[in-house]
Amino acid sequence: MERDLTKGNITKTMLLFAVPMILGDMLQQFYNVADTWVVGQFLGADALAAVGSSYTLMTFLTSVLLGLCMGSGTVCSIFYGAGEKEKMKQGIFVSFVLIAVVAVVMNVLVMVLLDQIILWLDVPIEVQGLMAEYLRIIFLGIFFQFLYNYFAFLLRAIGNSVVPLVFLAISAVMNVVLDLVFVAVFHWGVGGAAFATSLSQAVSGVGLMLFTFWREKELRISRKHMFFTKEMIREIAQNSILTCLQQSVMNFGILLVQGVINGFGAVVMAGYAVAVKIDSFAYMPLQDFGNAFSIFIAQNYGAKKLDRIQGGIHSAAKVAMLFAVVISVAIFLLARPLVQLFIDPGEMDIVAVGVQYLRVEGSFYVGIGCLFLLYGFYRAVKQPGMSLVLTIISLGTRVVLAHVLSPMPQFGTLGIWAAIPIGWFLADAVGLVYYFRRARGYLTQLMEKKGSEI
Repeated sequence: MERDLTKGNITKTMLLFAVPMILGDMLQQFYNVADTWVVGQFLGADALAAVGSSYTLMTFLTSVLLGLCMGSGTVCSIFYGAGEKEKMKQGIFVSFVLIAVVAVVMNVLVMVLLDQIILWLDVPIEVQGLMAEYLRIIFLGIFFQFLYNYFAFLLRAIGNSVVPLVFLAISAVMNVVLDLVFVAVFHWGVGGAAFATSLSQAVSGVGLMLFTFWREKELRISRKHMFFTKEMIREIAQNSILTCLQQSVMNFGILLVQGVINGFGAVVMAGYAVAVKIDSFAYMPLQDFGNAFSIFIAQNYGAKKLDRIQGGIHSAAKVAMLFAVVISVAIFLLARPLVQLFIDPGEMDIVAVGVQYLRVEGSFYVGIGCLFLLYGFYRAVKQPGMSLVLTIISLGTRVVLAHVLSPMPQFGTLGIWAAIPIGWFLADAVGLVYYFRRARGYLTQLMEKKGSEI
């Protein structure tokens, strides 16, 4: 099931590798989308606001683990492309131990500080209890989220994007079924929705780990690989920590914006909760294509096939921009019926909030599509610091404008929504200028060096 990304037609290779990743993360969205749908249908607006606000906090906290796993996967991709299998296996041991420790520590801290975090987010009092109940159960599954993401990125590093999809499909179906059983049949409330998600994550995380060590001999480590060296720790840390910071800054900015949204009350919270799920689902293929593009670049970077890197950049840009335009048109036209899938049409105020968000933010997916490619490129060529810089620009702009514009009567929530694409395009401009002035020349120098060696 492995796919060698250093050979074959560039566009076809990237797309065949990306499609299972896209399908997998679309299924992963079902974890929270299923909770949102079931809660919205059976438990009312307060419960929906609690689960929706929880999603933003969950995304921020799990982004720490996601970034660490993504960064370690990039290192493995480079080793794999370079044919350094023993180094790759040592990297697997080092990164797994380090990230597992972070997962355990983070789980303990979240449980201890949860009540204070909810107060800091300015959550309305009628929503606080429901949100705390939901999150306490959800975060029991943090370690399982680590297991799934770690082994998913590890398998993708060697070109296998199909197996993570299979395990995610199983757990996504399980989550939907358990949501209905625990909430609609057993009447366990928001705790039932959270319990369904945690159980499903346990199945995907443990299952993928067992499969990887059972079937993938290239990833199976032995005692001789179980040691730490300063060089390997530095290699893993350099990529993983900066990628982790990038993911964390991205979601911390979103969390700060959530605090502004919460100040508008339960109606805006509920409308935003639904719209952001649809929004995440819509641009998820762009994000996953950016991750697939990153692994493609990383393998070819390790193999020193820099002609394929340049070809991959051109091909990926065309594919991503075309998809972004199509999905923007679809979201703009279908915003109202999509929101009404989750909200009773009689809740006109909530529906109006969701539709406004989708039509403003969803019209500019070209901006986020370009940004995901830039993130992936700089991560793959060992410049994750640049990805962090672009994230700070994008999210910093969003946070500042949201706080400045939302209190103005002529803007209100519209100012929050408009701040998002403005941040995207500003970061795109910086990332592209840096590429054409610095990064492209860096790649050209490497290509010339390769040619002189031949």
